[in-house]
Amino acid sequence: MQKLYPNAAAALDGLLHDGMTICAGGFGLCGIPERLIDAIRDSGVKDLTIASNNAGIDGEGLGKLLRTRQVKKMISSYVGENKEFERQFLAGELEVEFCPQGTLAERCRAGGAGIPGFYTKTGVGTKVAEGKEVKVFDGQEYILERGIVADLSIIKGWKADEMGNLIFRKTARNFNQPMATASHMCVAEVEEVVTVGSLDPDHIHLPGIYVKRMIVGSPYDKKIEFRTVRAREEA
Repeated sequence: MQKLYPNAAAALDGLLHDGMTICAGGFGLCGIPERLIDAIRDSGVKDLTIASNNAGIDGEGLGKLLRTRQVKKMISSYVGENKEFERQFLAGELEVEFCPQGTLAERCRAGGAGIPGFYTKTGVGTKVAEGKEVKVFDGQEYILERGIVADLSIIKGWKADEMGNLIFRKTARNFNQPMATASHMCVAEVEEVVTVGSLDPDHIHLPGIYVKRMIVGSPYDKKIEFRTVRAREEA
């Protein structure tokens, strides 16, 4: 099966439609599928529900899709660095489902494992628990969280072979691995593709069976969310 496509638009051809749900890997600007996000923006698809730890920052990452008003709902953990996200939410223009980070990761992992739901103590007694089933185990309350199964997963990897066996680099592993399994169609962008047999099987983070399509997105410009510089000392 040929998994490698010439560019992001080709890799997403036939997969996008209005009102779909997308699981997007990454954390802030670390390990985000930049080329795939750009292609989704350029496609004009709208009314998207996106499950992601956050929505990038203003004008970068998933923030690009917020700016073009293509997102209807975000399922996210952290939204503090995106002013447009805040503005749309407070104005009632964007639906937001806040989800604790560990719970979000587990909801995606559960969806990929065929587990429809699980009980957790995280969020008990808070707004996160509103409207959710509560069950008592050993005298403690737990809330039911549903697994997430999306129409499409978009992820960013470091190195892959031609069959899609994939390695993430350091903290860029973050949400990419559980997001990849949470749909039947995972499209990955990677920095490098090598021949089959070049990667040590013990180093594979995501087996190629999960990756249906793939592109090489290099080269990348490293974007920094916060740049802190120490004041120069007087001589």
